[in-house]
Amino acid sequence: MSKGTTMTIAVTGATGHLGRLVVDALIARGAAPGDIVATVRDTAKAAGLAALGVQVREADYDRPETLAAAFAGVDRLLLISGNAIGQRVSQHTAVVEAAKAAGVGFLAYTSILRADSSPLGLAPEHLATEQVVAASGIPFALLRNGWYVENYAASFGPAVEHGALLGSAGEGRIAAATRADFAEAAAVVLLRGEPGVHELAGDQPFTMAELAAEVARQTGAPVAYRDLPPDGYRAALVTAGMPGQFADLFADTDVKIRDGHLDDTTGTLSRLIGRPTTPLAEAVATALKG
Repeated sequence: MSKGTTMTIAVTGATGHLGRLVVDALIARGAAPGDIVATVRDTAKAAGLAALGVQVREADYDRPETLAAAFAGVDRLLLISGNAIGQRVSQHTAVVEAAKAAGVGFLAYTSILRADSSPLGLAPEHLATEQVVAASGIPFALLRNGWYVENYAASFGPAVEHGALLGSAGEGRIAAATRADFAEAAAVVLLRGEPGVHELAGDQPFTMAELAAEVARQTGAPVAYRDLPPDGYRAALVTAGMPGQFADLFADTDVKIRDGHLDDTTGTLSRLIGRPTTPLAEAVATALKG
């Protein structure tokens, strides 16, 4: 983005794991901080963004009355999907309606890989949101993100402790990428403002056994992958403290991974960001440090 531009780009959920990385990627790719609007539920948590010169505005998906002011004067908007499973369609619809009323000229949405054909339990809410976006009349892009490598980070510690990384994915391959990779793709799409559908995934699909082997290599611990029946994996997740609804989704996702539904070899993500996606070894190293 060249100096002097008046293009205003808003990122929802900007203090979240993905949103903050999108803001950073926009700035790294030339966007002026003052041309970026970070919308957040709690502005008190956005002091770091404000210190960069980013505009911080309150926007709560569950309080539509906050959205009109949040999107005022915004040219391009990134709607990052919420995490309230079962409530996301109504939340996202409120955002899209407010964006339309505010005259937003371009909207990008973070969806899921192959949302229109995916059997994952996570897919229906994403597909329904895509349909809301398409029906709005706003020019749009769909960022169909694959699995995040970081989804496994919380399991590395227990895996090292107990010598086993658990799952139900069998030998299915996972074309995961890092949040930073997906965030950079979002920044590119926002800066270009070009409508389209982007199926995004990592360059190097891996199996759970390969992931376990990488954790073992980097830690020196004897970590192996232990494949469980879906019910057994769900039970292990609940025992570890995961709420049942999320345990259901993780177990369901693993079964779909086993059947190839999070594999991808198209290279669309790396072409979009202009570099290879983060190698698994680097992603695991970062997660272990965290």
